[in-house]
Amino acid sequence: MTRLNLPDGAVTLQAGPAPKATGNWNRIAYAAAHVVADPLADGDPWLDANVDWDRTLAFREHLWSLGFGVAEAMDTAQRGMGLDWSSSLELIRRSTALARDKGALIASGAGTDHLAPGPDVTVDDVIRAYEEQCEAVEAAGSRVILMASRALARAAKGPEDYERVYTRVLSGLQQPAILHWLGEMFDPALEGYWGTSDHMAAMDTALSVIEANAAKVDGIKISLLSAEKEIAMRRRLPEGVRMYTGDDFNYPDLIEGDDRGYSHALLGIFDPIAGVAARALSQLAEGDKAAYHQTFAPTVPLSRHIFKAPTRFYKTGVVFMAYLTGHQDHFTMIGGQESTRSTLHLADIIRLANSAGLFTDPELVAARARPVFAARGVEL
Repeated sequence: MTRLNLPDGAVTLQAGPAPKATGNWNRIAYAAAHVVADPLADGDPWLDANVDWDRTLAFREHLWSLGFGVAEAMDTAQRGMGLDWSSSLELIRRSTALARDKGALIASGAGTDHLAPGPDVTVDDVIRAYEEQCEAVEAAGSRVILMASRALARAAKGPEDYERVYTRVLSGLQQPAILHWLGEMFDPALEGYWGTSDHMAAMDTALSVIEANAAKVDGIKISLLSAEKEIAMRRRLPEGVRMYTGDDFNYPDLIEGDDRGYSHALLGIFDPIAGVAARALSQLAEGDKAAYHQTFAPTVPLSRHIFKAPTRFYKTGVVFMAYLTGHQDHFTMIGGQESTRSTLHLADIIRLANSAGLFTDPELVAARARPVFAARGVEL
């Protein structure tokens, strides 16, 4: 029995079941994967994107082995919060080559993050930036996830500019893309995306873009943390266009769906809960909805905690879980992001992950947790 005296109360760590490869699922499930920093790189950790390529790619192999697709170079990989475009492209190239060798599913983020928003940036500049990244992603052999653009949010005068940009960029793609509507809770610079701060009015614009370019759209991932808004949009999508839930608060119900449809998934929370999520998705495919909810339910409090406001700092919890469970040997992040959550926040991650059965090796978890908390003045 492994016991930790966490600062907000002691907890006894329990061994959960080992993750295993599963059968065919009836939902497409992408896990947005994190990057592993190289803690021994000779550079400025706040400024330089020093990636441990071996450990980063090994984690993608772990996700593929469980049945997930990988959503590469997204916000979970600290895109725009430490991972720049040049490092993102290197990551996309390496991951796509590995996916090709394994016959695994991958889609990768293309945005405009090499174009700094500013008063002199025009909509045409945004189009050129999008096209540059899309061409590079497709040249690497990956499907595109068309990420929301901070530069477009700054340059656009109204919904018509979004329609113009997306129609132009989608028209040049070789394969249908997944659009990504990332809410301002994940990135404050995206406030007012689609030309308005009213999410329902913004939805009208997004749907107009999708309907006009349906042949070029595989689906849309929305990350608004509102089940009601996702369902409303899902029911209005053109036939053949998928909804990919990005709702890390309400994913079990959204993936299950209702008598009018369901969501596929492209989720950051699938990174730390991959083993349990794979089991739940297998149970859903087998038609055992009671077991599906029983498996997923304990992960929801953990997800809501990891993604609590300020939501953009959720990556810290994702990487902390990867460290605790042995997927990397340190709790160091690109950009020094390991410092963005409090000691009590990290303690609650341990407590909630334990309740969700995510720790297969409690002794390893305890050994990993102790030095992190000791560095923060807490002896476990």
